Amino acid sequence: MAPKTPSSLPLYEIKYRKNYISRVIELFILFLLFSLLAYRFLTLKFHNLQWLLALICESWFTFIWILTVSTKWNQVEPKTYPLRLLERTSKFPAVDIFVTTADPVLEPPLITINTVLSLLAVDYPANKLACYVSDDGASIVTYYSLVEASKFAKLWVPFCKKYNIALRAPFRYFSGNSSPTQDSSQEFQQDWTRMKDEYKQLCKKIEDASTQEPETFDFAGDFAVFSNIQQKNHPTIIKVILENKEGVADGLPHLVYISREKRPKHPHQFKAGAMNVLTRVSGVMTNAPFMLNVDCDMYANNPQVVLHAMCYFLGAKDEIDCGFVQFPQFFYDGLKEDPYGNQLKVLHEYFGRGVSGIQGPFYQGSGCFHRRKVIYGSSPYEKITAGELKDEYIQKTYGMSEKLSTSIAKTLLEGSNIIEQFNSDCPSSSIEIAHQVGSCGFEFGTAWGQKLGWLYGTVTEDVLTGLFIQSRGWKSAYCLPDPPAFLGCAPAAGPASMIQQKRWATGLFEVLLNSKSPIIGTLFGKLQLRQCMAYLQIQLWALRSIFEVCYAILPAYCLITNSHFLPQANEPSIVIPALIFIIYNLYGLSEYIRANEPIIAWMNNQRIWRVNAMSAWLFGILSATTKLLGFSETAFEVTKKDQNDTNSDIGRFTFDDSPIFVPGTAILLLNLSALFIGVLDFKKGNNIEWGLGEVICIMWIVFVFWAFLKGFFAKGKYGIPTSSILKAGALALLLVHLFKFKQ
Repeated sequence: MAPKTPSSLPLYEIKYRKNYISRVIELFILFLLFSLLAYRFLTLKFHNLQWLLALICESWFTFIWILTVSTKWNQVEPKTYPLRLLERTSKFPAVDIFVTTADPVLEPPLITINTVLSLLAVDYPANKLACYVSDDGASIVTYYSLVEASKFAKLWVPFCKKYNIALRAPFRYFSGNSSPTQDSSQEFQQDWTRMKDEYKQLCKKIEDASTQEPETFDFAGDFAVFSNIQQKNHPTIIKVILENKEGVADGLPHLVYISREKRPKHPHQFKAGAMNVLTRVSGVMTNAPFMLNVDCDMYANNPQVVLHAMCYFLGAKDEIDCGFVQFPQFFYDGLKEDPYGNQLKVLHEYFGRGVSGIQGPFYQGSGCFHRRKVIYGSSPYEKITAGELKDEYIQKTYGMSEKLSTSIAKTLLEGSNIIEQFNSDCPSSSIEIAHQVGSCGFEFGTAWGQKLGWLYGTVTEDVLTGLFIQSRGWKSAYCLPDPPAFLGCAPAAGPASMIQQKRWATGLFEVLLNSKSPIIGTLFGKLQLRQCMAYLQIQLWALRSIFEVCYAILPAYCLITNSHFLPQANEPSIVIPALIFIIYNLYGLSEYIRANEPIIAWMNNQRIWRVNAMSAWLFGILSATTKLLGFSETAFEVTKKDQNDTNSDIGRFTFDDSPIFVPGTAILLLNLSALFIGVLDFKKGNNIEWGLGEVICIMWIVFVFWAFLKGFFAKGKYGIPTSSILKAGALALLLVHLFKFKQ
């Protein structure tokens, strides 16, 4: 048999895990859950309200477990071969890179420019790359930082490629006490020292600018456009900072700054609106067939990231298998033992790989490569001819711009060559048209945000957009290179983490209620049933909060009213809930161990996911419901991007006076009060109906809210504010009296 040539070897492979033991355990847990429901139902007439409430909650938990088992059933092991791609061809398609930032305070420019520098330095022909930075804050500091970073890039990018530097975000490369190895050449040591000095100077310039009052800036020259503007009331600002005019492959990519037009009475549609402006502006400037979008804090950790994505796009036998390529979101300098549960390593390891074995991963909003034609609304196997792309249709659908219409037609036409689909003109030649398509009124009367581009109607535009793409029949690809493609920073404080969870829960529930929900996509579109179930598993986070809270209140209710919601210790049926509790937790622990995570990380995640469910997710459903009823509009809350913190207490749970901490505090106080009342009843020798099961449940709730318990006695940001304790105490006291009245 003749050996395979580079042209015949696959550019990627997808293997399925043999997770037979895991499947058996998950099915056994499901069997126990059904057994418990059957027992509840058969004995319902012999018990009171708490039995019915337990049956309802446990039915919900069983439904969620079915969704989880279905999602994790077919876990994949993807592998890409960028070296084979390099051996196969020297002609690569162009890629437009989108970096989004919204607030120079919450998202410091130093973080943004490091992300940009890492992307400018990736291993890919520079004449096939263009980087667009969207600044929704219209910040002169952000623009100034990018201008200064572009000067540094002229030194940094050649340095990285000359010495094949693996880590190309300078703040990570020069972090700590890093220094060249002893066996490094003299030339490298000199260049390294020079780079570090240049980077220090860059940091100082940006830090000085960040602390400078806006009115003290020199608004001459390119900066004049930033004078006398407001963050939410200004014209479109587009600046070409770097331009590869000669089209040199080993030069620097284009770098373009964009701050879209904003007016007070015009809805700007949060991040989705910014992404659509980026799509249109890049469409008239460079029109690459593929687009990468990253958040401002997600730097390129793997310099071959674009090649890994191209392995899927160019190696797929059918383009339907690769509508977009999603890289999982991992984080640098993660807090030890994951106290906030936001590293998401185990979620990616099992749930992420499981979804990828169905119709492909969800679009996660960052670290994702898109086909431009898919974002433009194209469906699989849709053959569009020139006759169908009449000017009237394109202008009605995509907007009144002749150049944009031409670029869209070039993208959508059947048989278009993706290698040649690139506008070789300099971006600066399209500035005037770019201003037009970046204006806030350009979308009026078009399909942007409704049937194409990033979709509007939710703060989780990523999930809704990806869902709509998959509902049209596209599949997506999951790419897991080593080292990870992108690394970002996760919230390192309780309030920031809670805000993020609340935003996710709100947005995901909004998607569920949307006309493009996964249920609609399955019934009337091409979304697979199990993919729909996977979407439901996360989109029901907000609704899950109601059942989580009710179940957390049940043991307290039983001790206060001297009743029980679990079988008594002398009943054989107590074995069922006991086995569920033990096997479920041991199985969860085994997942962490197999993912090389410490046991304490599992404990922390057990706690924080319950805390999120009963606090952040609860506010998520309240936010989504008030919007649905027309009482309020959803606000997009930007999460603070924390830079390195040398505080020895980093990772310790923090609080503020936000009402988001009140429900969890109230649940803890209620259960502690119930335990106290139960102990008093026991000491009095009263006839006790509740048993060991209810006491264990209360102790488990205390374990879950251990950080809150410590917060009662701590001071400063580590303590729960007195106002929150008083509100929670009043709520807990009210519930105690209601339960007593019921008794």
